Amino acid sequence: MTQQTDAQAPEQSQEQIFDAALEQYKSGTPAKDLIPTFKALCDHDASNSAAWTCLAWLYLLDDKAEPAYKAAVRSVKLNRTAVQSRVNLALAMLETSRKGVREHVEVAQQAVRMVPELAEEVIENLEEGLRRRPNWKAALRIKSWLFDKES
Repeated sequence: MTQQTDAQAPEQSQEQIFDAALEQYKSGTPAKDLIPTFKALCDHDASNSAAWTCLAWLYLLDDKAEPAYKAAVRSVKLNRTAVQSRVNLALAMLETSRKGVREHVEVAQQAVRMVPELAEEVIENLEEGLRRRPNWKAALRIKSWLFDKES
């Protein structure tokens, strides 16, 4: 599937495009190749918090902290309880040297402590991020704050 058909094929629903792009990500497609698809999904439906979360993550993986921050802010505004959105925002804030990281880390900590499945998902995502972007300092810090500390 090409980027052009991902974002513009009228015969595919936005959900199908999202699912196909997510599968491409899972199969190892580079983040930079998927950014246009998720950007198009966000442009098509600005209230799709899952698409904004994915777009923020892809920007982070592609070392584009400023657009990641903007996408993560939008994602958190749309769904304040989404743990991965909070993690993405904290990562982007660290990478852009913004203040206020602690609030988002604390919200994520509370969620992962209460729901083990969320903890597993966040750990998997951070580990995947570290595979795709080795020695990613912000991800290592967030992972440590969320899972290595007793607080």
